[in-house]
Amino acid sequence: MDTLDTPNLEAVGDAFTEEKMLFVRDRTRTAIHEIAAKVKPGMVEEDAVAMAKDLLASKGMLRGWHDVYVRFGTNTTKTFGAESDPGIVLGDDDIFFIDIGPVWEDWEGDGGDSFLTGSDPEMAKCAADARSLFHIVRKKWSAEGVSGRALYEFAIAEAAAIGWELNMDLSGHRISDFPHEAVYPGPLAEIDFHPKPLLWVLEIHIRHPSRPFGAFFEDMLLPDSFFA
Repeated sequence: MDTLDTPNLEAVGDAFTEEKMLFVRDRTRTAIHEIAAKVKPGMVEEDAVAMAKDLLASKGMLRGWHDVYVRFGTNTTKTFGAESDPGIVLGDDDIFFIDIGPVWEDWEGDGGDSFLTGSDPEMAKCAADARSLFHIVRKKWSAEGVSGRALYEFAIAEAAAIGWELNMDLSGHRISDFPHEAVYPGPLAEIDFHPKPLLWVLEIHIRHPSRPFGAFFEDMLLPDSFFA
């Protein structure tokens, strides 16, 4: 049997609890907004990344299961793991996103969001649409019981319908008590069963079709009640 057809990919470790996973989710999302509040026009991206790492360390994040990303301007088109172009300075009318994967004690967090420094209408729409698409796709997951593969096929079409390119190099993944990669290191977009809540994150990374910027939003797959 193809392993991507089996829910064995949803195994968890001995430390896994719903309460702790939700606790780390809350800390992760709070940290994203605390980092964003310290990002200002005129900052160099590398300095923002260092600031973000210091802030997370001050909150007890002794490691991350992936690196800390703060992407400015043109670097918001980069895929996960790609090196940023060096020396990018955040402008007064610009866009940036934050993507962090902190581990607190035994539990993994992961989340991301996009922010603006000005009022560029296309940048504002891109950031808003990344969040909106996340919830459109998440609601389909919740209502229809579709597979991870079908979920991202739907996401591609929905993004294109409103004028964005969906980056499939960022296409969701497992999350768990550390390390989830011991169970399944691959993407949500390749699994052929309906993913359970709390065990997966949905990633939406969209790019402008002609201008050099994009936006990102990421959170756990959870029912509506967690987003009220």
